[in-house]
Amino acid sequence: MRKVLRAAATVAVVAAAGMSAACGQIGALKGKMAFKEANALYSTQKYEAAAEKYAEALEQGCSGDDCTPPELAFAYFYLGSSHENLYRPNMKDDAANEEHLKKAVEYYTKASEVSPDPTYKKRSLQYLVGVYGPDKLGDPSGAEPIIQRLIAMDPNDATNYYQMAKLYEDSGDFEKAEEQLLKARSVRPDDPDVYLQLSGYYDKQIEALTTRAEKAPDSPEAFYTIANVYWNKACLPTRPQCEQGAPSSQAVKAKYIESGLEAADRALKLRPDYIDALVFKNLLLRSQAYVVPARRDQLINEADQLLQKVTEIRKRQSGEAATQKKAEE
Repeated sequence: MRKVLRAAATVAVVAAAGMSAACGQIGALKGKMAFKEANALYSTQKYEAAAEKYAEALEQGCSGDDCTPPELAFAYFYLGSSHENLYRPNMKDDAANEEHLKKAVEYYTKASEVSPDPTYKKRSLQYLVGVYGPDKLGDPSGAEPIIQRLIAMDPNDATNYYQMAKLYEDSGDFEKAEEQLLKARSVRPDDPDVYLQLSGYYDKQIEALTTRAEKAPDSPEAFYTIANVYWNKACLPTRPQCEQGAPSSQAVKAKYIESGLEAADRALKLRPDYIDALVFKNLLLRSQAYVVPARRDQLINEADQLLQKVTEIRKRQSGEAATQKKAEE
């Protein structure tokens, strides 16, 4: 009797396993069919219907992080993309519309984790950054760690540094924005686009700072800051952070330096003992000596005189501070 029961149990287990395998095969087949239909709908921009089919494909062929066949995992990316395309920026107060962005984040994140192709993992993160952008979720803090992941995945991809720079620039942290662009230059020193990005960044800075100086013509600091940006824009090989040099002509560098000197002079006209402006004018003169070798000795001599003036001002200010402290005691 026990042998009969054991045999019956064995038959039941085998039958159940067979049914499970059959169900898995049916599910995989249904998933493939739904994925194919979804792709056709997606290609004709029928995103709502495509999203339904991609969801069906995942339900039929995927469980947890496993998909059968494995390529069904690509449906996570396209499901995220479908929801992103369904979002309407002019309907930000609509809860159903906002839900599309939440689902886009969910599925792009999942795609970045389980996609069988590294290209899709990277692309999912790139699209995810876009969802956190100012015209959608408007959440820079959400985008920052994603871009950091992209940089870790491919430190030599300058695009990731551009994105991080834009993120910092939009949040008003211009120092960090420039830092990211300089990192892009360090990994791609021969890429002209890197210098185009840097030049564009400095141009925007100069434009904003010039507007500020026009509104505050009595502010020496405003003109000093403009001089600083022009010096950065010239980017000479004599500077440690410009060891590779920038692919611009000496004439272009000279123009930037002249503009920087003009701004420094305006700052010093307003405050003759402005140490930072004096130091920067000294640097600009030394840079000018590099691009105009015919005047090298004259320019270096003028720069040395400025440094001497800085030393004298610092001594005077130190003495005045000591006298003031003694008087207070």
